[in-house]
Amino acid sequence: MQTANAQQFTFTKDHDALLVKDLNSAAAFYSEILGLKEIDNAGLGPKFRWFELDNKVQIHLIKSDEAFTPHKGVHLALNVDDLDAFMKFLKEKEVPFENWPGEAGTTNTRPDGVRQIYLRDPDGYWIEVNTNTL
Repeated sequence: MQTANAQQFTFTKDHDALLVKDLNSAAAFYSEILGLKEIDNAGLGPKFRWFELDNKVQIHLIKSDEAFTPHKGVHLALNVDDLDAFMKFLKEKEVPFENWPGEAGTTNTRPDGVRQIYLRDPDGYWIEVNTNTL
């Protein structure tokens, strides 16, 4: 009997699921601030709202009263084609953001040359937005 090894499998990202307290507020953030397209939630009902990035990766928002403590080290990471324009947009919308060390309204550059900022959604989840072109 042959044993499989990890190199025989190809993985791509499908979705991230986030528990949220106020589903409508979270949905407004993901659609109006991040510009994600809302998609059908496969008939799961009113406690679920699904969004899709340009590369078809999805974010599933799930209404929940569960307690959790967001941490900056555990975050979603998104690429953007124009970080400076996005930071300007966030300032116009009065959405606070910071760099990794926590300095408000500015970016930093990682050792690999990628610029990044961090912002929080209405439930406190951290989101990194960066210039990584993969």
